[in-house]
Amino acid sequence: MPITTLRIPTADGHADAFAALPDDGARHPGVLMYADGFGIRPVLRDLALELAGHGYYVLVPHLFYRHGPAPVVELPAYIGEEARAEVFARLMPLIEAHTAAHARSDAEAYLRFLTTRPEVEAGPVAVTGYCVGGLLAVRAAAEHPGRVAAVAAFHGPVAADGPGLFAGLTARVHLGHAESDLTPEELGELNRTLDAAGVSYTSEIYPGTVHGFTMADTDTFSPTGLKQHWSRLLPLLESTLSTT
Repeated sequence: MPITTLRIPTADGHADAFAALPDDGARHPGVLMYADGFGIRPVLRDLALELAGHGYYVLVPHLFYRHGPAPVVELPAYIGEEARAEVFARLMPLIEAHTAAHARSDAEAYLRFLTTRPEVEAGPVAVTGYCVGGLLAVRAAAEHPGRVAAVAAFHGPVAADGPGLFAGLTARVHLGHAESDLTPEELGELNRTLDAAGVSYTSEIYPGTVHGFTMADTDTFSPTGLKQHWSRLLPLLESTLSTT
């Protein structure tokens, strides 16, 4: 399956991005994948290629393009305890500068680009994301109810915007939380908020996981957590997006 390097027109310039897609010449359902705060790197390409192998066109934009092309911050091949503090110190200013207004504008640009690709089937798409990308994914789905049929967020701070975030959600939702991110009581409160908003969802804590469990290049990686992630994400997409 090929990886295609792209430039997405946005209100503030162009976001570099890549797409992974099946190499069969057919059109496939589109998925917008938001990276975690560490950004585009080999592990994101691996995730996108795995998903593309199931019959999807997967678009992965560089979140921090306003600060330069990826990688804005050079990352070690493995992000362990010793490197984590230094990496976060350099990344946090970029994450904090990525305002809600920027996220809203970018989501519009990314979805417009994705839905007009000749390789993408007509109709709604899905959005998925990791860590801060999970929050961005839910925001995009809430703001574009007619264009997004499914959204999945993994170890993402999805409660950060408060209950109002969920009011506009018409997409089917899966939230996969790290055990270190939510207590069972906090999960119950979040799920009651989703119930009150009338959202069709699954929302669960993945046992034995810590924040970042999907990322194989970090010391928080959980192989069983990643496997559970695929066991939730793939059926969600299969049930909401047509595949040919």
